[in-house]
Amino acid sequence: MDAPATVVLTDRRRAPEGRRTWRAGALFAGGLAALVLASIVLGPESNQELPWQSALIIVLHQVSFGHLGPSPCAGLSSEVCSARIAVVWDARIPDLILALLAGAALGLSGGGLQGIFRNPLADPYLLGLSAGAALGASTVFTFDLDPARRAFLLPTAAFVGGLVPGTVIYLAARRGRASPQTLLLTGVALSAFFSAILATFLLYNPVANLSVNFWLLGGLEYASWTNDGLVATVVLVVGTLLVLRARDLNLLQLGPDVAQSLGSDPKRLTRQVVVLATVATSAAVAFAGIIGFVGLVAPHVVRRLVGVEYGRVLVMSGLAGGAFLVIAWDLAQTVIPSVVIPVGIPTAFFGALFFLYLLYRRGGQSLSGGPR
Repeated sequence: MDAPATVVLTDRRRAPEGRRTWRAGALFAGGLAALVLASIVLGPESNQELPWQSALIIVLHQVSFGHLGPSPCAGLSSEVCSARIAVVWDARIPDLILALLAGAALGLSGGGLQGIFRNPLADPYLLGLSAGAALGASTVFTFDLDPARRAFLLPTAAFVGGLVPGTVIYLAARRGRASPQTLLLTGVALSAFFSAILATFLLYNPVANLSVNFWLLGGLEYASWTNDGLVATVVLVVGTLLVLRARDLNLLQLGPDVAQSLGSDPKRLTRQVVVLATVATSAAVAFAGIIGFVGLVAPHVVRRLVGVEYGRVLVMSGLAGGAFLVIAWDLAQTVIPSVVIPVGIPTAFFGALFFLYLLYRRGGQSLSGGPR
């Protein structure tokens, strides 16, 4: 007699949560679409040089292969028209897409890492994944490796560097005795270690300091249709594999022993998520530089909107991470007239404040439990 009552109670509990998820998802999708449209027309160019109507017409014309909307060259000389198309389609749109994809990769990584560590402060930036990628990229500048092929060599070195701390954490997770807190602190120690090596490299070659520092602050200067396609592939593959592990992540929040008794393998899950988060973070850092706190902020905002079920949390964390980085990109272009600042500065500013809020929100309570 108790089982039907339990089922009815569960269904009643899930119904309002499902409606809340749909409402939050629809509201978020509408806001993200509006944000993308607004981002298309923002930039260091003034409205007199490139009116927002012209920017939207160019995008519509290019997306539809010339079948929709008026001609973007109406009333303009061929030189002016070509220049406007180059600014919007070849400069702004690849940057915008890379911001969305890099933010999505970091959001997915943060959501997965917070799930396996059951710690709301887990983040690819804090775990040393970003520092490893930064160290890999810095070797290109420090030792002046093949300047002619730097556009290819820099993201490759950053990607390989990001895999190093992820591999160390993966091997530590295989030991079996390493707790989530131990793995988290291992990442923090690796971040400090790689930062120390990076500082040594910069002392070795001070001339490379300016180039490395600008890249370390985050930027989208390596955005291109090809690079965007590579990051999109990583986001789709990693996102799919993470969502397929949503059930195991939900069980893990009840504790490793409970999850194992219900058919999950917490140790194997930890290794898998660490690998996936490492690949996603390395891809983002390889093409967008060091961008901190996106993976920390996005999952927290999402859990407030759609609850704690990881099937929804992971998908929405990717979207929220993309939205967060697009907002930072807009601020980087507009906060100082005629100057584009590194995109990592706005994310670090707001992310650090959010990090402090998380630390003191619980009034000194332990943060080792599952994320709230």
